[in-house]
Amino acid sequence: MFTPKKSKDRIVSFLVKEENTLFDFAFKKMGSLSKTALKNYLAKGQISVNNKAITQYDYQLKVGDTVKIDFTKGTAGLKCAKISVIYEDDYIIVINKAEGLLSVATDKNEKDTAFRIIMNHLKKQNKNNRLYIVHRLDRETSGLLLFAKQKETQMILQENWQRIVSEKKYYALVEGILEQKEGTVHTWLNEDVKSKKVYSSDFDNGGQESFTDYKVEKEYKKGYSLLSINLRTGRKNQIRVHMQCIGHPIAGDKKYGGSPSPIGRIGLHAEKLTLRHPITGQVMTFVAPLPEKIAKFR
Repeated sequence: MFTPKKSKDRIVSFLVKEENTLFDFAFKKMGSLSKTALKNYLAKGQISVNNKAITQYDYQLKVGDTVKIDFTKGTAGLKCAKISVIYEDDYIIVINKAEGLLSVATDKNEKDTAFRIIMNHLKKQNKNNRLYIVHRLDRETSGLLLFAKQKETQMILQENWQRIVSEKKYYALVEGILEQKEGTVHTWLNEDVKSKKVYSSDFDNGGQESFTDYKVEKEYKKGYSLLSINLRTGRKNQIRVHMQCIGHPIAGDKKYGGSPSPIGRIGLHAEKLTLRHPITGQVMTFVAPLPEKIAKFR
């Protein structure tokens, strides 16, 4: 599991269960990396065995050894307070986006977007690098965002999203104390073209059928609750609309019935993403810990 807390923590660790060479072992574990990229990591001392940097690709591993791969040096060129790179290989790049930053440009052609920042970062590495949109987060929502680095990878992810992604977990700070501590919101969602606001219906009116599972994790004396949320479907503004539907809008979400936020932002964060890598088939879990404003709310 990839669980980075800060930029310095983007290090993955593997326990050796059978003898093998370092290169073959690392390539098997991180098959989404090309052999050239893996050799570069070795050459730069970014792969260690039992906390000792190893540059020999044929280094013999023993049962019980711990192999660590440090991705921090590979993404150190990106200096942006609103984005941190959690994982990157030849096919995908996963980031932790801050609230207040658009995922991609809107009709207003805004340049300050996560897509543009990552694109510029990749172009500095190689002018031929490309970036492709896979999914989006609302401007007000922080957390995990996935991009593809090849058109073919983008198509695989978008066309097989429900099958490839097994978990999309969010945390939401909502208004009020819920009587039902756990449940599922099931409605049909439609977007008004003019207002760009999403509306919910309890019956099938031709909209998109949507399911949101929620569970109360904490309750606060100030009259707020922290929910863990699992998206079974991924519709525009789905969580925000569904929280309004049950009478507990997300803190600060004025668009969907919320009052001014006690934390100075909308209380919604994309915390966890589990998927099967579109190329290698490896199951990978990425985690973006709760921002301090939500985690330290009392």
